Formats: sequence, structure tokens, C-alpha cells
Amino acid sequence: MTDTPARLLALLSLLQTPREWPGSELAERLAVSPRTIRRDIDRLRGLGYPVEASMGAVGGYRLVAGTAMPPLLLDDEEAVAIAVGLRTAAGHAVGGIEEASVRALAKLQQVLPSRLRHRVGALGAATESLTGWNGPTVDPEVLTVLASGAAGHEKLRFGYTAADRAESRRLVEPYRLVSAGRRWYLVAHDQDRSDWRIFRVDRITGPQLTGARFTPRALPAADAAAYVGEKLAGLTSTVTAVVTLHAPAEQMAARLGSSAERLEPLGADSCLLHSRADSLDWLAVRLATLGCEFEVHRPPELAAFLRALGARVTRAAGAAAAADGVPAAPEGADQPGQ
Repeated sequence: MTDTPARLLALLSLLQTPREWPGSELAERLAVSPRTIRRDIDRLRGLGYPVEASMGAVGGYRLVAGTAMPPLLLDDEEAVAIAVGLRTAAGHAVGGIEEASVRALAKLQQVLPSRLRHRVGALGAATESLTGWNGPTVDPEVLTVLASGAAGHEKLRFGYTAADRAESRRLVEPYRLVSAGRRWYLVAHDQDRSDWRIFRVDRITGPQLTGARFTPRALPAADAAAYVGEKLAGLTSTVTAVVTLHAPAEQMAARLGSSAERLEPLGADSCLLHSRADSLDWLAVRLATLGCEFEVHRPPELAAFLRALGARVTRAAGAAAAADGVPAAPEGADQPGQ
């Protein structure tokens, strides 16, 4: 490559990949001599790019952090990905990032080629966010410190407010940050409790890097996301119910589908349902819409919830009938569909 400006841009694009490049590999990629690579590295340094060289038989180069951020070189897919990410950042649960995202997006769109501006614009015009996030937000500075600790294997100390509002100081070995819907979680090994923990990032205050390095432990899960999912599922309250359904087991199996954990036939026209749900109201509504008579054996809270729900529905039906001038059906009378 004899065009020096084009060669410098190509070299810079390679160096912006987070790895160390041997001089011989750079020379082969750009079809020039190692001596030309050394001269081009000096040119980039003169332009303010902090290129670091490693010593050794082969030697290598990499771009490191400097006092200012130099211009980035992005390919088409990278530019579109960043633009889309900036468009959605304002709706994310990271506090104070909205204005910075708008400014960065305006700068990026100013220099995007027309073909890419069309792609980003079409995607933006075809999508909408449901609503803004009204819950607790995360300080970007907190995320940055936590990410630095996890990436650099450096212990962290911070304040933490638990769900019961109890406050404590924690010393942890940070492992990964996990974004789960509108919340961020830190997976870490708690030094004082000698066990793995997940921390909601919006409840973390004053995180500090301690300077103490650690060797990462083996996480007791396939990955950090799976670990957070397992822990969150364990925190969800579960209702276990046993109900007699006065309908054939085959018919109820078709109605329930995968929601039925276990159905036991009790005869030709009845079966016993063992079911689990995350809430009483969801389980009650599911049972009420099966289209058959049923009896709740346990839990007693489900039976009480159904009685209260039935009373509300009866009152609502009576009020609607009165408003339409239709006499309300007497208690115990058969209703359509029974």
C-alpha cells in the first residue's frame, strides 16, 4: 500500500482492535516492510495517538488510553450498532445518560455516510419505546467503577442497601455486570460472607477500587446471566395448589397445556390438579376460566381469594344489569354457559 494517508488509516483501524499486533503481522496485512510500519507508528504518535510498543524478538504494538480520545475508525456495521445503541440509551435505566446520548448521536449522524444515515433513520422511524423508565436509575459512574473492578480483577468496597432497607458495607470480588430488563446486577463473591451474591446496582453507593488484586473464582453456574436468573427465580414467591377439577383429565390437559404440572385422573369425569404459580390472582383467574366446576383443597388463601373475587364479580354483574334496565338474576339461578 503506497498511499501513505490511506495506509495510516488502515493501520489505525487495526490498532483500534483491543489486542497487541506484532510488527511483522501489521507489515503483512498492509503489504509493506516492518521499517515502514515503524515509521507509520511514529507518524501516528505525532498525531496524538498513544501507540505503545512492547519489547522482544518480534515486538508488538497496541493503542492505549491517552489524555484525550482520538477519532475512532468504524466500519459500517459498527457505526450502525453505535447509532442504534445511542437511540435506545435514553430509555435505559441509567441516570443522566439521556443528554449525553443525544449529543453523541448528533455528532455521529453528522459524519455518517448517506447510506448509513438512511439505515439508522429507517430503523428509528419503524420502532418506538413503550414508556420511559420511572423506577430507580443507575449512576453511570457507579457502573464504570464496577466494570473496572470486574475487568481488572480488583476488589471493590461499597455501601449497600438491602430490600429491607438495612445498610451495610461490602468488600467483594466483582465477577460480572448483568443487565436484566430495566435493572442492573453485580455478580460478586462477598468476602465477609464467604459466598456468592448478586447486588442490585441502584442500591450500591460509593463504590471504590481497593487496589487489591484477586484470582477469579469459578462461578457456580454456567455464566453470570444464568446465575442471576436462578437467584431471581428463587426470590419469586410461588403458590402451590391442589384442586379437584370436575372434568375429564384429557379435556383439562388440552385446556391447561404446559401450565399443568401434574394431572391425576380421579374417574371418568374428574381429575386432581397439582399446580404452581407466582401469584394467587393469576392462579385464581386461570381456574375460573377452565369452564368446569372445581374444588380448592389447598392453599386456604386461594379459596379465600376466589370467594372475594366471586363477590366482586357478582356485584359488578348486578350493577351492569341494573344500568341496562335488566333485572339481576336471583342468587343461585343458572347463568348462560352453566
